[in-house]
Formats: sequence, C-alpha cells, structure tokens
Amino acid sequence: MTYIEGFVIAVPTANKQRFIDHARRGDAVFVEHGALRVLECWQSDVPKGQVTDFFGAVDAREDESVVFSWMEWPDKATRQAMTERMPELMRTDPRFDPEKNPMPFDGARMIYGGFEAIVEHGQPTPGAYVQGFLLAVPDANKEAYRKLAEESWQTFQRFGALRIVEAWQDDVPEGKQTDFFRAVKTQPGEKVVFSFIEWPSRAVWETAAKRMEAEMQPPPADQMPFDGKRMIYGCFESVVELTREGAPASGAR
Repeated sequence: MTYIEGFVIAVPTANKQRFIDHARRGDAVFVEHGALRVLECWQSDVPKGQVTDFFGAVDAREDESVVFSWMEWPDKATRQAMTERMPELMRTDPRFDPEKNPMPFDGARMIYGGFEAIVEHGQPTPGAYVQGFLLAVPDANKEAYRKLAEESWQTFQRFGALRIVEAWQDDVPEGKQTDFFRAVKTQPGEKVVFSFIEWPSRAVWETAAKRMEAEMQPPPADQMPFDGKRMIYGCFESVVELTREGAPASGAR
C-alpha cells in the first residue's frame, strides 16, 4: 500500500496565492524524486471543536487558514531516500532557496510525519474535495479500527466518495511547539491516524452528508475503537496537485 507523508499547516489567509505558488515550485522536487502525488488542500468547512480541532493542531491565528496536505510515495524506502537527499537539495536546488522561494507560512508550527496505509480504496481524484481526519487510536485496537474503516467505505462509496485512505503512524516526530501527538492529545498506548476521503465536488459531499445524517446510526461510544471526542475533522478544497507521469493508480484492487 501507499506510504503517506502527511502535513497540517497554518497559512496567513492573505498569503493563499503565495502559498500556492510556493507549493507548486517546491512540491515538484518531491515528484521528481519519486513521490507519486502531492495534494495541497485549503480550508473550506473546518469546524472548531471543544476538545481538539485543526486550528489548535497548528496554533492557528484568527487571520490564518488551515492547509491539510500529503505526499504519496510508492513505499517507505523511496520516501527515506528522498529524505536523505534533502540536505544536498536544500543547498543546490533553487526551489528550496528561501530567498528565491520564500516560505509564506510559519514552518515552526507545521506538523508532519510518515504513515503506513492500512485501508486504501478507490482512485486519486483530480480536483478532489477532501475530508481530512486526525485520530488517536489505541494500538491494541488497530485491527478493530481497520475493520470499521473498511465497513464505512462501503457506505461512503455508495454516497459518492471516490477514494479513502486510512494511514497508521509510522515515522512521526515529536515537535517543539506543535506535532500530531499534541494535536489529538494522544495517551500512552495510542497511535495517530492520518485519514482522508476524496469526493468529486463539494456539492456531492454536501448531499452525501445530509444522507448520512439521515440514514446512518453511529455505533455507541463504548463500542468505538477510538475516542471520538478527540477526533479532528474538516473539509478542504484542493489547490495544488502534482503527480508523477506514469505513476501507478493508487488503491487499485
């Protein structure tokens, strides 16, 4: 299955176009060095939560928007090889030169990490409307969570979703100011899940959301394999999408 490198970023809302331009230049380097796809998604319908949310995950300010993004790699080894090349590329590739391609956001608050896909169905969707999720799941409940996600996909697909990926914590660093662990307030024995669903459009998602609210009954809280109160979720519009020519279709079964 695909190896996912996930990111959440707080970007000044006024810098949206600067962020898009920066991402298009910089993300191309990763595609040239083996990434299958890079998707940058801008805040669309992101609710504030009582316990956790995307805004708190990156200490977002009132004048900032949240970006939910990821890189898809064919495997962990390809991603690791690129990581090892980064010091040299930072010195030699002008797209990583902060003077020629300055970062339009505070990188100190960006959260990132590597995740192994444990559920993957459907095909990457150009111009997707994206539902993004972060969760803390007890390690002992990994299989129960995977099974629940597999079953849920059947419903999401029936309502119009085109792809789902559920990715389990693998190489996720602790940060000085922000990180995935603090984002979902992990407890001992829990792992972080980075998850997304791709829809063909916001309109399809909104129709599906109404149908799910009317037709679906969530399991009782004591039967859920994770603490739903700490789940982070929101909807995002894809603003940058780069793919490697000839890359195999992800999620095909």
